[in-house]
Amino acid sequence: MPSFSTIASKIQSAEQIGQTLAGWRSKGEKIVFTNGCFDILHYGHLHYLAQAHDLGDRLVIGLNSAASVRRLKGPQRPINDEMTRTHLLAALEVVDAVVVFEEDTPLELIKHVRPDILVKGGDWQPEQIVGSDIVMAGGGKVFSLPYIDGYSTTRIEQKIKNG
Repeated sequence: MPSFSTIASKIQSAEQIGQTLAGWRSKGEKIVFTNGCFDILHYGHLHYLAQAHDLGDRLVIGLNSAASVRRLKGPQRPINDEMTRTHLLAALEVVDAVVVFEEDTPLELIKHVRPDILVKGGDWQPEQIVGSDIVMAGGGKVFSLPYIDGYSTTRIEQKIKNG
């Protein structure tokens, strides 16, 4: 399969991911799920996603839609459009699937994916992470991975604004 087709095939709807997950689970593979806006992909994201992938066999990313990002971050965001954000994430070797969600939180997608492992970055306690109760009730694990200091989309925005 040509490279760009391989990248595009990782971008799936909620319906498509169900079939993909069934195939992975039939092989006994552990599913890791994380979510975010991933507006300007940077080193901190790459480090975080690699760590998340290392916790299981397959990494699924729930990506906030453009409308969801605007509601959460303001009218100037996202900086990169949805097509760019989905394809950049899908191009990463550590990412196995990207699913866009319209809601402000990934709760419904987490219920659909039923990951073995749920991951978020930052200072969140695992029990505070959206969907953690669902994952733990199903026998899964929840992890909060540390951010890499100095790397954030907000910091990049400030750097551009301040010159």
